[in-house]
Amino acid sequence: MKFTIREASLSDRDFIVNFQVAMALETESLLLEKTTVTRGVEAVLVDSSKGKYIVAEINGRVVGSLMMTYEWSDWRNGKVYWIQSVYVEEEYRKKGIFRALYTRVKDIVLASKDIMGIRLYVDRTNDRAQNVYRNLGMDGDHYKVFEWMGD
Repeated sequence: MKFTIREASLSDRDFIVNFQVAMALETESLLLEKTTVTRGVEAVLVDSSKGKYIVAEINGRVVGSLMMTYEWSDWRNGKVYWIQSVYVEEEYRKKGIFRALYTRVKDIVLASKDIMGIRLYVDRTNDRAQNVYRNLGMDGDHYKVFEWMGD
């Protein structure tokens, strides 16, 4: 199966929105408000300071995506990329698409003097995703993420 990995454009918005709605339902049983997600995805696509999406495409059809955001690390005097909003359509899973998306992010990090590494968070009940991340050489042993989200 041949696929292309590329930076997303505004024309990919609806694919990414649908992926995010599906991913939240699949992994956390959350029903997202599609209008809000659409505005959120579009905000990233038009303002790269918020993040960047990369997509996997097969025969002109987007079948997977992820978003990269960053944090500043004073310990490392550089950025750390966060991978989030990962989704690959069910029929294209276990075909190397996420690995290729991840490899693209890793290549960006390795080519930069200012980006020090990659992090991601995963729902603690999402064993399938955790196994994928471990198989790519990532570990989840160093930090535990805490959060507060206002309503």
